[in-house]
Amino acid sequence: MRRSTRAGWWSALILLTGLGGCAKFSPDAGMGFVDANAGAELRKDVVKIRTEEEAAATAARVAGLLRKPLSDETAVQIALLNNRTLQAAYSELGVSEAQMVEASLPPAPTFSLSRLVATGELEIERQILQNVLGLLTLPRRREIAEAKFQQAKVRAVEATLKTAADARRAYYRAVAANRIVAFLEQSRTAADALSELARKLGETGALSKLDQAREHAFTADVNGQLALARLRQRAERERLIRALGLWAQQTAVRLPGDLRALPAAPKVFKDIETIAVRRRVDLEMARQDLDILARKYGLTRATRFIDVLEVRGISRTERTTVERTAYTLNQGPPPSLSSSTEKERERAQWTGVELEFQIPIYDFGEARTRQAEETYMGAVHRLIARAVDVRSEAREAYAGYRGAYDVAKHYQNEIVPLRQIINDEMLLNYNGMLRDLFTLLTESKARIQANVQAIEARRDFWLAQVDLHVAVVGGGAMVGSSASVSSGASPEPGGH
Repeated sequence: MRRSTRAGWWSALILLTGLGGCAKFSPDAGMGFVDANAGAELRKDVVKIRTEEEAAATAARVAGLLRKPLSDETAVQIALLNNRTLQAAYSELGVSEAQMVEASLPPAPTFSLSRLVATGELEIERQILQNVLGLLTLPRRREIAEAKFQQAKVRAVEATLKTAADARRAYYRAVAANRIVAFLEQSRTAADALSELARKLGETGALSKLDQAREHAFTADVNGQLALARLRQRAERERLIRALGLWAQQTAVRLPGDLRALPAAPKVFKDIETIAVRRRVDLEMARQDLDILARKYGLTRATRFIDVLEVRGISRTERTTVERTAYTLNQGPPPSLSSSTEKERERAQWTGVELEFQIPIYDFGEARTRQAEETYMGAVHRLIARAVDVRSEAREAYAGYRGAYDVAKHYQNEIVPLRQIINDEMLLNYNGMLRDLFTLLTESKARIQANVQAIEARRDFWLAQVDLHVAVVGGGAMVGSSASVSSGASPEPGGH
């Protein structure tokens, strides 16, 4: 009978701990979702590095891409393959999957064994403690864990999009900085030639000291602009290297001489707000936050009256040793009395069940329920506020994109050609002694400023295009336009 009772306890324990099954690890650790969304959106390969062989294959591919001058598309692909911060985000996705699998497992039982010894007595007690409430709420907890894993996959998509956007921005800024340096170097060569001419004219007396000073000041100004441009060039190059995750020999990356030409026409979006609300990954994460809180809120309501519910199976065995003394009368002469001691062991065994639970008798779970309700409503308001912000950001990004295109096109088609014509005619007039040197220098400075601003305007257009993509699909904040406005790369106009 005791054996059947003990077997019944073990059978019940196995039945309880096997409720509902458990989740399993996916073969790709969630990367299939990332590739199907971020990879398809960017039209690039998304790879998670797990082994030394995969790391070697990725390094070889990056080396192959670096053999040619970078394009913006190549820069994005290198960043997706080589950026270790992104790889860390993919590892976080794997951690989230492990947490999901762990959360889907039933709560493990607790085993307790005690042995007490006293004089002539031995007591052995065995206990099995099982969290029954954890078993009963396991299906809902598993749903919450799966929802969190789904949210982690969307978060990995956002990290991928952000890495791509950062790489594009760093690429456009680095190439534009190179182009500005190259233009200013050409301008410095021309300024040095004029400075030498002014010096020779001054030696002959054909040029006054005032005009000589003005020309030398112009040359010094061009050299100062070039020094600042080279400083920004080095800084932008280092930002690009960090965005791509390059190091050692990889940092000797080659960049093209100029940015891509402007497209023939800008993109047209008829309903940019609706597109952004449907596609923004951060808005999707906010929706998933709300779904997770809703599931947790249901779990809170289901367990509001009982916080802890545990069942404890107890089996106790006692063994007692009793000494009994027997006396015997011997008949022989003379009669004598002899004694003998015998030890007898007595055994007793008890089995039972102990039910332990905690009831919030002071507020009947109202505080926990109220906290869950307020947390849920806070998430609802944050989701609505985020949707409002997404609509505004989409409108702002599209307006910035169209405006940047118009500005860059205006510099390309109007300002730069006109400045070149004015400069050529001014040079002819100066050679014909129809204009003085001061007028020529003033116009040369205006031409340099116009060309530098034209390069920055084209850079700002490509940055605005990155911001537009971020506003539509996600991947961080819009930083391209604001950063370019405050960069201070343009030389200030002024005369002497």
